[in-house]
Amino acid sequence: MTIVQINLPDLLAQEAQRAGLLSPELLESWLRQQLKAQRVDRLFSAMDRMSAANDPAILSPEAVAEEIAVMRAERRAQ
Repeated sequence: MTIVQINLPDLLAQEAQRAGLLSPELLESWLRQQLKAQRVDRLFSAMDRMSAANDPAILSPEAVAEEIAVMRAERRAQ
């Protein structure tokens, strides 16, 4: 178990304590919710980037073979 210390303004800390918001159980639940929300946000952000990416044209097997031949020829020339 890790102990975390936070600095809050006195008035805020007192009000949060009276409201029961500083209990370890509630803080753990809130942190887990925030972590889940961040993961979901990152997932949707990645999905947006993927959908915005320009997909390369679909190449026929012949075109793929030609691209490989060109690449091999370039390597041999070096």
